[in-house]
Amino acid sequence: MLLAEPQPTPADFHFHIGQIPIRVTGWFWPAAGLFGWGLAQSLAGDDTRTLLVYLLVWVLVVFCSILIHELGHALAFAACGQSSRIVLYHFGGLAVPIGMPAPALRTPSRRLVVSAAGPCAQLCLGIAVTATVMTLGFQVPVPGFMSSLPVVGTWLEKFSMTGDPIPSMLGRLMVYHLLFVNFAWAFLNLLPVLPLDGGQIVLEGLKAFGVSAADQIASLFGLLIAGIVAVWAYQHQETYLMFLFGVLCVGCYQRLAASGFRG
Repeated sequence: MLLAEPQPTPADFHFHIGQIPIRVTGWFWPAAGLFGWGLAQSLAGDDTRTLLVYLLVWVLVVFCSILIHELGHALAFAACGQSSRIVLYHFGGLAVPIGMPAPALRTPSRRLVVSAAGPCAQLCLGIAVTATVMTLGFQVPVPGFMSSLPVVGTWLEKFSMTGDPIPSMLGRLMVYHLLFVNFAWAFLNLLPVLPLDGGQIVLEGLKAFGVSAADQIASLFGLLIAGIVAVWAYQHQETYLMFLFGVLCVGCYQRLAASGFRG
């Protein structure tokens, strides 16, 4: 499956953060660049050098943001006594347990916390960036989608125009990307679609309440939500989003079929 961990290749980049091994596959970089190409090109116009600089800012933001997300999972694993490693690849990232499962992870509520730790880490990063910009007296370059959020959007719009603009275009762009990736992608990942974190949270929550058909219910719910998002993405010409949720939709259907579900 496309969302499974890819096999190691000589193009992979390896490093450690503390005791956590991290592998960045060779395809991570071009995939991240391709995803941000349209915006960078629209801002840079025909200036190739500026385009490459803007693209580099985007790729660095994506790298740091996904790494923070996976570190949230890895640290939650560690709190449960489970070692893990991180893989960044063309569809995002994975925190993969190492060795035998820790006894603490037999509890659904602990697994739920592990699933929630990734998006929570991203949201905390987005909040920290917003607070830092405001504390320094600068305007917050709010991504358009955030203005439509209830309560949060109104609050951000109120403060987005206070203070002085961030003096550097690259600085404004970096903050904008950081807020977009760490809020929009975190919310997207919290959709109740397996194997996204939101789907895992629903699955483990159902198990924690003793629901015997937890996997079937979570898969069926994920199938419906993934289908709706894929259709919306198609209608709005969001090709990457359409493809991703199309794959997730198929995955949820396969889980349902494997469980013997009959609609």
